[in-house]
Amino acid sequence: MSADNPRSDALLPVRNLWNSVKCSRDRVRDGEPNESSGAFSLSNFWEIMNEAVNSVSQEATKLSVMFSKPPLPSEEGCVKIAQSVQKSVLTLTTVYFWLPKSQGVTLRKLLRDATAQVLDDLAQLLQALLSSPGGSLSQEQLMSTGGVWAACDRFNQLPKDNRSAVLSVLASCVGLVKDALEEMEQALAEAQDPFGDVLDDDDEDDDEGNQDTHWSEADRLLIAQCQGLMKASGASLRRLCSAVRNNSTLETEENITQLDDLADAAREISPSVDDLALSLYPPVERSAVEMSVSLYRSLLRHAGTRDEFRRAPRSLDQSQHDVICHSVMNGITRTRCGFYRCGRSLVTKNR
Repeated sequence: MSADNPRSDALLPVRNLWNSVKCSRDRVRDGEPNESSGAFSLSNFWEIMNEAVNSVSQEATKLSVMFSKPPLPSEEGCVKIAQSVQKSVLTLTTVYFWLPKSQGVTLRKLLRDATAQVLDDLAQLLQALLSSPGGSLSQEQLMSTGGVWAACDRFNQLPKDNRSAVLSVLASCVGLVKDALEEMEQALAEAQDPFGDVLDDDDEDDDEGNQDTHWSEADRLLIAQCQGLMKASGASLRRLCSAVRNNSTLETEENITQLDDLADAAREISPSVDDLALSLYPPVERSAVEMSVSLYRSLLRHAGTRDEFRRAPRSLDQSQHDVICHSVMNGITRTRCGFYRCGRSLVTKNR
């Protein structure tokens, strides 16, 4: 907005509000929670939080309607709506900081991201209003208003305690592992150059030059072993989900902290799956694969030592628990041994 615009003074409260909302968003992302000195009621907290979120959504709607058609609001109108929106933002951020870490770091991270998203989308709406000429209803304004509504609506799907929050993290990790496995299976099933869709068909190279874009038989054997490892990790994560759902408690802060540790361990598994899958694309670097598997193995072992995993109840098959744990860990060991055998056979073949 230019400095000589006659409406700039009238819109100054909206511009100040825009800067204030961005500051509130950054404070939510980086700030520390207030520590609760007494009993904390999660149910009361969520009731107040939902009211605060609904208030922001309603104020965003009023704001958008005011700027939906000319003429632009008067200076007095801009001051009034800016104050009203600012009040809803202040309430939202204040209530967010009420949630102490003792209720679970995983829960608080999900709430932090959701709250920051609401404020980020509100800042985008304000930016759209400030940049739209003559107060006309722009596509950017429509999309930004819908973005605020969607961000506020997502609060209804947020986990309401740390156990549910950890379960959502584990479920997400299971999905990521499944996606990586399916991608690798699809590439193998195509039985052709996995990079064929990104290379120029008219660019013909000699056979030796194309070797770096194809899997050898030894590569395929190695990939099959890594697929077993991915499947084992998926089974392990699903088992962790079941164990948390059936055996975890929120009775003490120690119980809640243990769940947070479990979520942290699971979050590390998913990127390691991606790293392992990427290392298997041609040309396959066995040192990179071995490094990925070594990290992968340690992460699974760490997750498998959690109390919730070891206390999982036995089914009608009395040995099922032991068989699953044993197969996951031994499968990793067999895979590593397979790397060495496969590597030696490849060296012999190349000679």
